[in-house]
Amino acid sequence: MQFRDLKKQYQSLKKEIDPAIQQVLTTGNFISGIQVTELEEQLSAYVGVKHCITCGNGTDALTLALMVWNIGPGDAVFVPDFTFFASGETPAYEGAVPIFVDVEEDTFNMSPSSLEEAIWQVKREGKLIPRVIIAVDLFGQPADYPEIRRIAEKYGLLILEDGAQGFGGRIGERKACSFGDISTTSFFPAKPLGCYGDGGAIFTDNDEWAALLRSYRIHGKGADKYDNVRIGMNSRLDTLQAAILQVKLKAFEEYELADVNLAARRYTEGLHKTVKTPAVREGFYSSWAQYSILLKGKEERDRLQAYLKEKGIPSMVYYPRPMSMQGAFAGMDCVKVDLSVAVDLCQRVLALPMHPYLTAEDQEEVIRFVDAFIRKDDSVNPIFKQ
Repeated sequence: MQFRDLKKQYQSLKKEIDPAIQQVLTTGNFISGIQVTELEEQLSAYVGVKHCITCGNGTDALTLALMVWNIGPGDAVFVPDFTFFASGETPAYEGAVPIFVDVEEDTFNMSPSSLEEAIWQVKREGKLIPRVIIAVDLFGQPADYPEIRRIAEKYGLLILEDGAQGFGGRIGERKACSFGDISTTSFFPAKPLGCYGDGGAIFTDNDEWAALLRSYRIHGKGADKYDNVRIGMNSRLDTLQAAILQVKLKAFEEYELADVNLAARRYTEGLHKTVKTPAVREGFYSSWAQYSILLKGKEERDRLQAYLKEKGIPSMVYYPRPMSMQGAFAGMDCVKVDLSVAVDLCQRVLALPMHPYLTAEDQEEVIRFVDAFIRKDDSVNPIFKQ
């Protein structure tokens, strides 16, 4: 059993992916080929924003957004304490101070009440200027943007949506990667929409910011690549990856997103009486980058993970350490509020195999063994049938 079965996905899409790759090889336009422009147009139409600017990876996408806003020393950027390192690394790399905010246990996403408290504390101290909220769409579900937007407008902050795990999620009919003043995503292979290497994209409705993003991603270019009008970076999505993503985006829209939500429902139906299963807010829709259950504590989590490994079932811990306890941030004044929920989640969370090609039979096996471990009963019958 695979945690995220990219081999099975490739076999399903092989007839479309192989010719798409061959076309790039035949034409030889490996950098900035027509497929890159086409993909950007398709992605912006899917998300529902005016501009999509592709780049080298999701971390660069965050960095480029912060560069456009001139984030740097003296600035405070608010980041959830329970997330991947890049969410806090990128503002720190620009010289700003990431201020960590607690999360909600049910959704794993940023707590608006903790966010507002952190903003108030920073303003009260007067050492830093609150500038940006980096809201992360963790595990596939959008953050609580209606409330986060209210807070951002109240305090005059910008919202940077980190949709690396959230592409395909929705609030009502509005899609993830459209909620930030600038939004980003990642095309790392294991993401909801992934390529066969690194890749990322940035979304915005702001014409001026879009122009700056296109300049910064190619060495600060002006009229052409030899006209360098600002200091930038080298961060381009190559044509091969764009061609692959064009095929995958079509499958993602047509059936993958629906199928992964079906898999999530199966897990929840089979496990909700045994362990704490993830919650999706009313009116929200997740793309299920991960399906993470919560155990009673670290000891039980680690024993369950070892038990599942013995049974040939892979699992992952996202994340074993909160951002505020990462050594890279030692010495930085990053903590202003209580972060106990994030700390607790790091001890209890366990992600199960999850992808659009996960069969009912494989899920039944996962559910049976999780239930058997929790109930100490290896004779548990299958919980559902296909």
